[in-house]
Amino acid sequence: MNSNNALRKQLLNLLRAKNAHQPLESIVANFPSTSFNSKFSSIPYSPWELLEHMRIAQWDILEFVRDPDHVSPEWPDGYWPPQGEAADEKRWSRTLALFNQDLAALESIVNDPETDFFRPIPHAPDYTIFREILLVADHNAYHLGQLIVLKRLLKII
Repeated sequence: MNSNNALRKQLLNLLRAKNAHQPLESIVANFPSTSFNSKFSSIPYSPWELLEHMRIAQWDILEFVRDPDHVSPEWPDGYWPPQGEAADEKRWSRTLALFNQDLAALESIVNDPETDFFRPIPHAPDYTIFREILLVADHNAYHLGQLIVLKRLLKII
């Protein structure tokens, strides 16, 4: 296996949450709809708000990579759903579907043999695809752990 293929394989494993922690699919499997919007006084977000935050951040990074005209949301409020919004089963499923759709697009970038991971992004010369893929994987891993904690607090696991 050449070094580019080995790098692609490792980056895909990071994006898919293999090896080090549970993947999103197993964390959200059978998540009760009665808990989507549950909050604790010491934690300022619900499971759905956290999941939606992950989706927005991942989408923003994907669009930053592929669209030179992309404008990121305002930090930090634009990376979270508006205060007071909640999820029903349809909205929860939509968030998951969009998250997975964007994750698949990132995986396509990683799988593309034309992707040069270390070439500066033309419209953002201080950044590389490699950095952005690591950023997505790191951000997702951090918040997946938080989702597991929320499930434990909610006595779902």
